[in-house]
Amino acid sequence: MRLPCEVSVVSRLLPSAGLRGPGRAARALLSLGRPPGRGGVWLLVSTARQRPGTQYQLKENVEHLFTKFVEEGKATIRLKEPAVDVCLSKANSSRLKTFLSALKLANSGAHEETLPLSPLVPPKASEVEKPKTRMSIMSKKEYPLTQSFPYSLEHLQASYCKLARVDMRMLCLKNLRKLDLSHNCITKLPATIGDLVCLQELNLHNNRLEAFSVALCGSTLRKSLQALDLSQNRIKALPAQFCQLQELTHLRLDDNELVRLPFKIGHLRQLRVLSAARNQLPFLPDDFAKLSLENLDLFGNPFEPPRPLVPDIQLKIPLSLLECSARAIVNFRIPYGHHVLPAHLCDDLDMSKTCQCGRACLSCFIQVTVTMNLHSVAHTVVLVDNMGSTEAPALRYFCSLTCYSQFLDRHLQGIR
Repeated sequence: MRLPCEVSVVSRLLPSAGLRGPGRAARALLSLGRPPGRGGVWLLVSTARQRPGTQYQLKENVEHLFTKFVEEGKATIRLKEPAVDVCLSKANSSRLKTFLSALKLANSGAHEETLPLSPLVPPKASEVEKPKTRMSIMSKKEYPLTQSFPYSLEHLQASYCKLARVDMRMLCLKNLRKLDLSHNCITKLPATIGDLVCLQELNLHNNRLEAFSVALCGSTLRKSLQALDLSQNRIKALPAQFCQLQELTHLRLDDNELVRLPFKIGHLRQLRVLSAARNQLPFLPDDFAKLSLENLDLFGNPFEPPRPLVPDIQLKIPLSLLECSARAIVNFRIPYGHHVLPAHLCDDLDMSKTCQCGRACLSCFIQVTVTMNLHSVAHTVVLVDNMGSTEAPALRYFCSLTCYSQFLDRHLQGIR
């Protein structure tokens, strides 16, 4: 019976001798077994530095077990002879409970023969080494074809490997926090990336992606993903559902083919760094004004001149019953979902626009582009062009002729 964990063996005689303890805990493997040529059950504590380990007899030799924090993977075994405390931490709680139960039986000497024990031998080097948490692969030659990735990985980089797709073996790494697949040839992302529940950083810089999956937007990445790099790909647009990635703080979209940013980008409340330089953006979405950024880079986009006096009128008078009903649902915050409304109506409601008066509009509106000072949404702004401008055109919507007329009056007064 074996238990991997971190162990610190502390002698209770050290304080009386004026000596200090051994310091930090070390990765170790605890084993219960019968040593060759000896009777009874013994405890073997093996570490990477001392694989043969130290053996402790258990029969009537355990003074006390401290198990208050066993649910956290912690316990302490106090032995009588020698006078040491074996302090355990970072153990699997269920395996720890089983191990301590067997240790109690070995201490009492009762039912020893029922314990599933094997001869006590030193473990292999791989069993006591600290689990590998980081791995960097920087060429196709280094890429493992026959070996699995260590399940303990938290940071994996596989760059310059000419990968055409995401390796499914990576999607089994449930502890993965950072995945760097930059400088490859990936054309599509599997929806199963969303099963990496701990993933906080995803780097896909310099690949051949043409889209970002809607399925990923609704996966567990909504609650975990904080940094996303999609720069130097071939993406023309991000789905409206992209703004469900509520924990995003850093987003890089440079050097793509974007013709628009997500319609509801203002819903990314945690976003602090946004870079979308050298794309094909003609203007910014209306929701852009809701962002609160630290750094913003929109350099090199072919922004159109703002046209506040040339409206695109999509208004129909009188409003249709569908438009009136939809506006009422949004304005009065009436709950809706696929269980009460058809899916296409729910999608339309999710894409509702907000007039400057605060009321909603769906398919009936007046649209113009106005000048936005980017310093109103970001502390640090990279110049939009070589002329030193920090302004860009942004869409504005109006739910009625009255609202547009009021805006027009204010705009003309500002010109005068």
